Amino acid sequence: MKVAVWDTYVRRTDGKIMHFDILVDSNRKDEKQVFNFGKEYLRNKPFGTGDLTTKQCSFCHIEQASVALSEKIRKHGYAIIEMENCE
Repeated sequence: MKVAVWDTYVRRTDGKIMHFDILVDSNRKDEKQVFNFGKEYLRNKPFGTGDLTTKQCSFCHIEQASVALSEKIRKHGYAIIEMENCE
């Protein structure tokens, strides 16, 4: 599956900057839905974060996803790759 990678940075309430990627099927063109996936991910964090907007989340590139990531995207609509300060 080809996926669109949305590079995302969100400030936590402790001042740290979270960096994560939101991966969706490359055919998904609705930015609002991508942002909603990011917001859903943030709601499950045990710490507070700032809001997710177009300033923090932007389309980066398209790449081929692994089988495991493809399955997760088919099941949930998206996948998250945590990069920095996500724990």
